[in-house]
Amino acid sequence: MSLSRRDFVNRSTLAGAGVLIAGGAGALASAPGAIAAPVGGEAPLAGAAGAAGAAGTNSAGGAAIGYGPLVPDPAGLLSLPKGFSYKVLNRAGRTRLRTGEFTPSNHDGTSAFEDERGGNLLVVNHELSGARANWPHPVPLTEGHVYDPGAAGGCTIVHAKRDGSVEQWVGIAGTATNCAGGVTPWGTWLSGEETEDKAGKNGFTKDHGYVFEVDPFDDDYNRDPQPVKAFGRYAHEAVVVDPKRGQVYLTEDASNPNGLLFRWTPPAGFKHGRYQLRKLAADAGVLEAFKVFDSHGKFVDDLSRATKVGTVYGVDWVKVQDRDARTVSVRKQFKEGEVTRARKLEGMWWGDKGFYFVSSYARSESPLQHDGQVWFFDPARRTITLKVLLGVNEDVWGDHDNYDGPDNITVSPYGGIVIAEDGNGVSHLFGATEEGLVYPIARNELNIGGAEKPEFSEFTGVTFSDDGRTLFANIQEPGIQLAISGPWRRLNEHKRGQGYGS
Repeated sequence: MSLSRRDFVNRSTLAGAGVLIAGGAGALASAPGAIAAPVGGEAPLAGAAGAAGAAGTNSAGGAAIGYGPLVPDPAGLLSLPKGFSYKVLNRAGRTRLRTGEFTPSNHDGTSAFEDERGGNLLVVNHELSGARANWPHPVPLTEGHVYDPGAAGGCTIVHAKRDGSVEQWVGIAGTATNCAGGVTPWGTWLSGEETEDKAGKNGFTKDHGYVFEVDPFDDDYNRDPQPVKAFGRYAHEAVVVDPKRGQVYLTEDASNPNGLLFRWTPPAGFKHGRYQLRKLAADAGVLEAFKVFDSHGKFVDDLSRATKVGTVYGVDWVKVQDRDARTVSVRKQFKEGEVTRARKLEGMWWGDKGFYFVSSYARSESPLQHDGQVWFFDPARRTITLKVLLGVNEDVWGDHDNYDGPDNITVSPYGGIVIAEDGNGVSHLFGATEEGLVYPIARNELNIGGAEKPEFSEFTGVTFSDDGRTLFANIQEPGIQLAISGPWRRLNEHKRGQGYGS
């Protein structure tokens, strides 16, 4: 059922303040220098990074949060708070798969699944784009697991066993630019291709831009990988599944024009579960793009219009006409005013009976500028609420909680969210509590540039083990997977694991 503008306006009026209706009072605020303002006030976008006393910051004099300052790593890889440690599970070009090939590079979206003995099976995307020949360590073309032999990407499965040993193998191969994805309630991984390349380009023999399902427990299911064409063909990022309603939500990382948030509604009688997605016809169900409007019923063309934490928009949906984009990209099929857009719609994670999703930044291509937004979609209320808003970071080499470029995201079993940073300058994993405070978790110390022009790769694939003891994360380049452990403490209640059922 769609939420009409009239319904949303009436509901907002009854709520009193107009925008604070769905969790606004408990909204996550933002980092120092972020755009934040009290209800009824607007925060400036220009020069926001220099603002003092932003709401929800861990400024001097406030109670200490998080786990303390980061301690430099003598090994020059990963700085962590005191008492924390890490283990390298694999590294591209150094560690090997069980079939003998090197671990492929460019680790991205990841999820963890507990095995029957207390270890973890990790499904890892490898964001390898373009021609296969361009990559020294592509995903090996394991017999029977290849979609397109011309493509370099895919997924590996990493078994981090309880005894400390690690084994790796190919889940699927021959896919392209496997960026983010998402875990399903039935225990599989959905891997999204962030590309729209068709057969004939870059040596590809098949069209790309689809979602693929990977089962960490059943290698036979991963044979002869087939795309879930019902979810559409576009520059896929992340995926979540509503465990109650069965709808699937997907983000698109694209520009010219900016990308879209999609919803796929299954056909009547369809029931999710293992081995079911492969049975879907290419045109099964309904694929729609979102369209949002404010508490006055005014259409919002781009999410960058929101300039304060706690902003709530109503959500409606508009049907996609050609989901396979045979002649025109899906996002270009809509005219101005028909759908809402946002720059770099990336990570998503289900939790709190809805899902969090990210817009990494906005620049000249967008109406207003910022260095990151985190939104929460409430499917019951059919609203989105702005939880985190980062102002433009004017000091990218500083290291004082001035984060930028949120990308992969996960809901923490200890409360709040954990975010992988993909910005400029230094690179972090950082957390945001439900009370609106941010804190560092890790800093990438591996300089892949030079002394005069340092470069630190983004973090990706942030996810907790089901028991909450280990935080897994990747350094995308050169491709390193890490297991972080330490004195985690519970800040707020969240369901452990992937958030389904919470």
